[in-house]
Amino acid sequence: MPLNLVLLADTHVPKRARDLPAQVWTAVERADVVLHAGDWVEAPLLDEFERRSRSLLGVYGNNDGPELRARLPETLHATLEGVRFAMVHETGQAKGREQRCEALYPEADVLVFGHSHIPWDTTSAGGLRLLNPGSPTDRRRQPVCTYMTARVDDGRLAGVQLVEVARK
Repeated sequence: MPLNLVLLADTHVPKRARDLPAQVWTAVERADVVLHAGDWVEAPLLDEFERRSRSLLGVYGNNDGPELRARLPETLHATLEGVRFAMVHETGQAKGREQRCEALYPEADVLVFGHSHIPWDTTSAGGLRLLNPGSPTDRRRQPVCTYMTARVDDGRLAGVQLVEVARK
């Protein structure tokens, strides 16, 4: 059976939004696994994710204080149906990112990250897939707010999609 994933980062609740859009909560509730790459901002959002998610993997970001840092790691490694994931909030500047991350996460097939609010989907020369889902609440210089969905199917990552958050 394929695993349906939702990838999120930079939710910034309640600083950038009072709550996540209903569209995002629906995706979270339907997913088999949710991966959140940090900048939750306040612990009640983590509590709500834990309540609504079937399975949640998360790390803390630079805007997450002591309570979130006590509950979440800075980096995370998990194998889902044979696919080796790593997750961290910040990867540094875009220039050289693939090579730098390949060296930092040699055991990973996929690296999920956030921080920039800029969606990113590339594959390094060595085969590391780098994914940044953007932000579902703070588009910054992007045309829309976003998150990602994907599947793990038969030991590989498939169907990665950048999803636009509908404006109200």
